[in-house]
Amino acid sequence: METKARVIAFYLPQYHPIPENDEWWGKGFTEWTNVGKAKPLFKRHYQPRVPADLGYYDLRVPETRKAQADMAREYGVEGFCYWHYWFGNGKRLLERPFNEVVASGEPDFPFCLAWANETWKGFVHGLNNRNTLIEQIYPGVADYTAHFYEVLPAFKDKRYITVEGMPLFMIYKPLADPEVQIFIKIWRELALENGLSGIHFVGHFNNVRDSLNEIQDTGVDAVNTVRLDNYLVNHRTFMQKVYKQLNKIVRGIPKVYAYNTVSKYFINYNIDSQEKVYPSIVPGWDHTARSGKEGLVMANSTPNYFEKHIKEVLATVEHKDSEHKIIFIKSWNEWAEGNYMEPDLRWGTKYLEVLRRHILK
Repeated sequence: METKARVIAFYLPQYHPIPENDEWWGKGFTEWTNVGKAKPLFKRHYQPRVPADLGYYDLRVPETRKAQADMAREYGVEGFCYWHYWFGNGKRLLERPFNEVVASGEPDFPFCLAWANETWKGFVHGLNNRNTLIEQIYPGVADYTAHFYEVLPAFKDKRYITVEGMPLFMIYKPLADPEVQIFIKIWRELALENGLSGIHFVGHFNNVRDSLNEIQDTGVDAVNTVRLDNYLVNHRTFMQKVYKQLNKIVRGIPKVYAYNTVSKYFINYNIDSQEKVYPSIVPGWDHTARSGKEGLVMANSTPNYFEKHIKEVLATVEHKDSEHKIIFIKSWNEWAEGNYMEPDLRWGTKYLEVLRRHILK
């Protein structure tokens, strides 16, 4: 299947119970708990989101993982980029689905890893406080080495996504690690010692939080750009900001913006058309399933508006080398963020159909 770009979808491996989530949120908690309890907070607010074809799945089930892969392949997705949680000193979370994919050899579908090197706080994940649940730490060289060998079997798997023959590994917050240059150097050395030709490091860039130049200076090979907050920070008037804040305080309405408006600012052609910059496709956003009125909503996303966005993203990679025509989808299955490509009861497979129509040659 020939495609116009290498589309890789971020994949959340959260949909199965773990002891830590049981402790923090209650026995049996998964992301579906937040998704199912979501309520509409304003007129025509699309909540709750209900999954269609794949249902409320459990990622411990191999048949579910295969169904996801089959669906993604059918609609032009090259592979999944699994969020990978390594908090330091060997502490991992949510690793079971990916470990089982590697160990079993199934599904036969490409994958890579994105290190979500971020401290978990209650508010972000659905609690009514900002307490630290688990802290991201960077213990030093011994830990960086242990981390490498933990993921080496995946790097050597024939399904692992490569760029110029090197396994692709993303760092979500490259600027958060004070020793990120040492981390990258050690991993490159270890890759060569273990029969790999290197590591293709990708730094994740958030338009508001990060400096693009600083990320590039860490030594990564490429940058993945995401600009969810571009419109909110750089393109609103002072009065618009005041109105939204008062709406939240007085009426309990979250910050709501039209997807058709904010999506115009997801792409910066001058930056995203650079050879080693990998842009993102964003089908939607609604964080209220986790955070209620504190959440951000990109309302009224439709397949037609999504189609305009895809065209803009594709234009940025059109003239790049085939290896670097990489686009990340944010995301495949972030249901509690209203940020997913999997079918729901409202739109079915229409977002996937739009993707296939423009990605397949």
